[in-house]
Amino acid sequence: MRYFNFLLMIILGSGIAGRGQRADQIKLKDYYPVSIYHTPITKVDRARYPVIDLHAHNYPKTDAEVDEWVKTMDMANISMTMILSYTTGASFDSVVRRYARYRGRFGIWCGFDYTGYDKPGWITHAVAELERCHSEGAIGVGELGDKGLGELYSKPTPGFGLHVDDPRMKPLFEKCGELHMPVSIHVAEDSWMYLDPDSTNDGLMNAATWKVDMTKKGILNHDQLIQTLESVVKENPKTIFIACHLANCCSDLAVLGRLLDTCPNLYADIAARYGEIAPVPRYSKAFMEKYAGRLVYGTDMGTARMMYGITFRILESRDEHFYERGYLNYHWPLYGLDLSDAALEKIYSGNAKKILGK
Repeated sequence: MRYFNFLLMIILGSGIAGRGQRADQIKLKDYYPVSIYHTPITKVDRARYPVIDLHAHNYPKTDAEVDEWVKTMDMANISMTMILSYTTGASFDSVVRRYARYRGRFGIWCGFDYTGYDKPGWITHAVAELERCHSEGAIGVGELGDKGLGELYSKPTPGFGLHVDDPRMKPLFEKCGELHMPVSIHVAEDSWMYLDPDSTNDGLMNAATWKVDMTKKGILNHDQLIQTLESVVKENPKTIFIACHLANCCSDLAVLGRLLDTCPNLYADIAARYGEIAPVPRYSKAFMEKYAGRLVYGTDMGTARMMYGITFRILESRDEHFYERGYLNYHWPLYGLDLSDAALEKIYSGNAKKILGK
């Protein structure tokens, strides 16, 4: 969701901030370059193959907004969208009701119930609530989220202090395996968010806003969080895990490659990391072609048709040196990855069907 920071200014502004100013007066946040290259521009409104979006959230506030989303999905060739609700209890039940009219178009995922997790007997209740959510329609769990201090996304009660490899969590992950519920996990953030937000930080456009505060007591760093992910995946071989956002290893995809090589029950989604992989197209394409059988499509950027088109353009086209500051909040130029048909079919829906048992 962080990629919406500049969208309103683009849509509503009378002009681009900084236009007409001297170079020494322009702030980096107002730098909106327009490509000077007369290279092909490919508009991809509709994915080449049917798509299952494995990373979206409960964005609509009304039934009418759900209806509009379905129309957009139809136009974009999105056959099904996973709603990672984070929630349990009455909140989860309300999400199920919201999408009930469109069975087969949405899959609802629940969270873990951390209520009383610091007290004896918590896990019995938590497992029972997981089973209840499954019986009410939950087909997966997520998005779990740990940015260093423990589980922070699940509602109504986060699990601060609990990391995914905590032994207290194991009965939940084992139950997910028994129920054939895949688990979507967000650990860490990308590497530039751990660096000082100064003139040397290559990801400054995001790092200045989304910097991880490593001064907090007990916080785990990027590598430690990746280790928690690896541990829980290896300790629960009968459960399928999906590492959100390429496991936040965009600057060193070899780290994720090693995990995929050693953990057959691990997949990774590419949601909200198009702006991170498109600036290095040869590197990213080589990785995605090699691991096409383990990567899944996701968005995590709302419901707009233009947003889907940007993701398709990056994955499908050969376009060079273009900018998308409205959704992909960097000053970097972007490039199409020109993925093969075989890779696209797997990433768009083939792997999702395996994960979901379809």
